[in-house]
Amino acid sequence: MSDCNDADQALRYRRRMQRKKEIVDAAIARADQTKGLLLVLTGNGKGKSSSAFGMVARALGHGMRAAVAQFIKGRSDTGEEAFFRQHANIVWHVLGEGFTWDTQNLERDTETARRGWAVVQNMLRDPQLDLIVLDELTYPLKYGWLDIAAVLEDLQNRPSMQHVVITGRAAPQALCELADTVTEMHDVKHAYRSGVMAQKGIDL
Repeated sequence: MSDCNDADQALRYRRRMQRKKEIVDAAIARADQTKGLLLVLTGNGKGKSSSAFGMVARALGHGMRAAVAQFIKGRSDTGEEAFFRQHANIVWHVLGEGFTWDTQNLERDTETARRGWAVVQNMLRDPQLDLIVLDELTYPLKYGWLDIAAVLEDLQNRPSMQHVVITGRAAPQALCELADTVTEMHDVKHAYRSGVMAQKGIDL
């Protein structure tokens, strides 16, 4: 009896996987476009920047050229920067001066963000850059340091095959509507709330 049940289970499994393969193959066949993508990684959960840097690693593995612009972080001692700066095909800019609760100066934060965006504008005009990560760009948009209409226009006018990844909490709706892919990361549990400080290799 057991052998019969095992055979029935194996047959049902095979038929289910056959149906799934048909659905997946059809979806792959429909995806026939090639274009530079705009991706937004937002939400309160951990991993937005880490996901973006994973795409940087993937792009470099394919021999592509990448650039990173960090808008809030003012430090240059993170593990990701130390690692990626060793690669010849990447440009890395730390454009921020630290978190807003550290600076506490609206005029200074606004000017810093605008200077940073001028750097990014040059990146967005460079067809040699295949992938650009705009880390924590959502904050300058949220706080009004940058004009969102002008930012969206620059993003739309970039080279047609250039990919852009934007990270940060509270991504504006207009940005999400323009994006090709939007991922919202949810915070379920975080070690920091249990009193664990940021850890090298995980948070830094």
